[in-house]
Amino acid sequence: MLRMHCLLAAALALSSGIAFAQSAPVGDAVRGKDTYVRDGCYACHGYQGQGSNAGSRLVPTPFAAFAHQVRNPRARMPAYSPLVMSDQDVADIYAFLLTLPKARTVAETPLLARARRPKP
Repeated sequence: MLRMHCLLAAALALSSGIAFAQSAPVGDAVRGKDTYVRDGCYACHGYQGQGSNAGSRLVPTPFAAFAHQVRNPRARMPAYSPLVMSDQDVADIYAFLLTLPKARTVAETPLLARARRPKP
């Protein structure tokens, strides 16, 4: 019975995400950056989406997952209802985040890569 409830919940979550993705407006990165700063997203996630002790690093994710997190956050982040942040604002912020450079891996960061090498 519990498994059936979990499957039903997953199906509902996926179907709502798919519906949102299909109707997602095209975002404007310039407006998205303005909204990201104006609404204070940078305060927790940093100006480059790098994250901090207050908010996670923003990593590439499908739009539906991003929008779901904005509307129904998993952690301390406040929920942004459509009355507070429109679907267009969410799409604009997403477009802005897509313009940010990808985070470097440990191997791509010289100091961290050196620290991982075994000492001779």
